[in-house]
Amino acid sequence: MLIRSYLYSLAFFSVTAVMAVLGAPFALGGHRGVMIVVKAWTSSLIGLHRLITGTRHEYRHLERIPPGGFILASKHQSTFETLALVPLLADPAFILKRELTWIPVFGWWLKLAGNIAIDRGSPTTALRKVIEGTRAAVAAGRQVIIFPEGTRAEAGARPDYKQGIAQIYRSLDVPVLPVAHNAGTVWPRKARVHRRGTIVVEFLEPIPPGLKPRDMFQKLESDIEAACDRLLLEAATRGDDLPVTARTRVDELRAPQTST
Repeated sequence: MLIRSYLYSLAFFSVTAVMAVLGAPFALGGHRGVMIVVKAWTSSLIGLHRLITGTRHEYRHLERIPPGGFILASKHQSTFETLALVPLLADPAFILKRELTWIPVFGWWLKLAGNIAIDRGSPTTALRKVIEGTRAAVAAGRQVIIFPEGTRAEAGARPDYKQGIAQIYRSLDVPVLPVAHNAGTVWPRKARVHRRGTIVVEFLEPIPPGLKPRDMFQKLESDIEAACDRLLLEAATRGDDLPVTARTRVDELRAPQTST
């Protein structure tokens, strides 16, 4: 896997550089042309990940993806989901850190794709702009992807969901689609070497609009975390090569529950 991982890293940066340059003429076609390049880029990187690392990818319950505009709230463990979700949606837009748009060439494409950048230095102003950007994107029929924990966490780590998703939900009359996965068991955050295993991405039942923000928030966290725990147990049963944090969580889930 060490050799496979470095080969994939080489392919990742090579494909990104080539697509960024050769795809430039498509930007003249406006948003539609930009998204053609973005989807081709993400599809290529996901396909190469399967081919080079030998990882199996499985997507469950794609039929639960609603039509039109909505909010997609995903667990965030890896670079994988930032790529894999894009080809599955009609016209996705990410809520992302503003600093990412400063990266030469890559940041230019992020802006062209109409993503919603956050200035984390001013939380109140940032939330207002995120709500405005999300409302405009959803009204245009786009699917806004948000990672409720704000940053990547190791597979099996304790959750740390932020309240921003509840504020966005309260301001928009649209469903929230929760997404659970175990990508961090194969493509760990900040790790150069991938691990053997199967990545499973599961689309959960959409949360309808109209709930109290607190109720939506609690349901979102409990649904995603319960599904992620189940996927970890599945991975352990398959014999996947789990990282330490994931193995620890599996041991906790398997431990006999004592009543008080």
